[in-house]
Amino acid sequence: MIETVSCGGVVIHKGKLLVLYKDYKNRYVGWVLPKGTVEIGETHQVTALREVKEESGVDAQIVKYIGSSQYLFQGKEDTINKTVHWYLMKSNSFYTKPQREEYFLDAGYYKFYEAYHLLKFSDEKYILRKAYNAYLELRKVNNWFSKEERNNRR
Repeated sequence: MIETVSCGGVVIHKGKLLVLYKDYKNRYVGWVLPKGTVEIGETHQVTALREVKEESGVDAQIVKYIGSSQYLFQGKEDTINKTVHWYLMKSNSFYTKPQREEYFLDAGYYKFYEAYHLLKFSDEKYILRKAYNAYLELRKVNNWFSKEERNNRR
């Protein structure tokens, strides 16, 4: 068995969540969260931010660590045991540009219930719910917005 580590983000802008649509040669088709493999010398946070930017074109900022998910899948020669570390992130715009080279055909921000039902994998649905609840808690105590953003909202 091969052990791998990836990192990704649940990105929120104005209460909506970023999801990506991937179609890999009609064998892997569905909506997913942005994530990817840790490169040598990278921290998990750097990997998560880089992968969000590469796969979606979104410049995001990490707000907090959400947790990890784990799953198995069959690689070319062996079973892969993948652990994914997830971060709650915020973005300052709805701009997205899906990475065609990695078979992402669409990307967009959706209301929670829409994003939840679009997602293909149950582990990503669980992380999305956990991240969205953290976002709601941060908003409730007025810690989601920066001081400047809070002043502009008055």
